[in-house]
Amino acid sequence: MTVSAAIDHPSPNHDDRGPHQVELLVLHYTGMQTGQAALERLSEAAAGVSAHYLLEEDGTLYRLVAEDRRAWHAGVAAWQGQDEVNARSVGIEMVNPGHEWGYRPFPEVQIQRLIPLMREIMERHDLRPEDVVGHSDVAPNRKDDPGELFPWEQLAELGLAIGPWSGQVSSEVPSGADALELLEEIGYGVGRFGIAASLLQFQRRFVPEELGQSLSPTTRAAIAEVAEAFRAARAR
Repeated sequence: MTVSAAIDHPSPNHDDRGPHQVELLVLHYTGMQTGQAALERLSEAAAGVSAHYLLEEDGTLYRLVAEDRRAWHAGVAAWQGQDEVNARSVGIEMVNPGHEWGYRPFPEVQIQRLIPLMREIMERHDLRPEDVVGHSDVAPNRKDDPGELFPWEQLAELGLAIGPWSGQVSSEVPSGADALELLEEIGYGVGRFGIAASLLQFQRRFVPEELGQSLSPTTRAAIAEVAEAFRAARAR
């Protein structure tokens, strides 16, 4: 589903991007009991939140904020040491009750509608796979979405994101200190948001089988591999 098929449902919660250009695509889950409740909240002036798009579990797409405007979806967030994530990104909210209300896999119809939407946004703003992040990546001390059930590997196979760890442990597993430096290099705000939060959200996205295992050897191996993937992507 492309933007042309979206149902317009304007939100009043947006403002000017200022001097910033779109550099990131941020993926969220709504974390509310129903899609209708999320749509109403994202459109309510008093709520003070919004996103550019909301994608229902059945594939219905709503456009809430024009892409040339800053939607209010990321909150206090940073990536690669840069703030102003709202001003530098497009935000897509995917309907899912989230960890509080019964987190569940994202339906295939929802993902199949997400894929062409992502492609269109990425082409329009010249974004690459390394520019696609989860809300939990940019706000690791506050957010868990889109979560460990989100199909990052499926997106990576289509060239739309950096994929999860391959499962291969190389002979050069970094030390804990080196792994934290690599985590910063990837983009996580370890110094700003804390080691524990940054590690947890890295695991949630890239190596969910290690979720909550701190700086385990497997997690350190995964950090090294993912850091190399981001480094290679950014060098292209």
